[in-house]
Amino acid sequence: MVSQKVVIKNPTGLHLRPAGILCKEAMQFKSLITFRFRESTANAKSVLSVLGACIKSGDEIEFFCEGEDETEALKTIIATIEDGLGE
Repeated sequence: MVSQKVVIKNPTGLHLRPAGILCKEAMQFKSLITFRFRESTANAKSVLSVLGACIKSGDEIEFFCEGEDETEALKTIIATIEDGLGE
């Protein structure tokens, strides 16, 4: 298992469009991809889980990837978030 923390830079946080982009990226991988925000853990491959976390701009979340392509998955997810998730 690999993990890394990242700060959400999007001015509007993870609303529907960036949440969809995040999920689309996560679904490319076989690994289990989850993230922890505050006291809850969510599935990064589920738009409803991502939206339900209510992540705002400036919030720090920690991603966890576990599986055969975990390193590549984590690298891709972090890069996608740091690039602004299409915004």
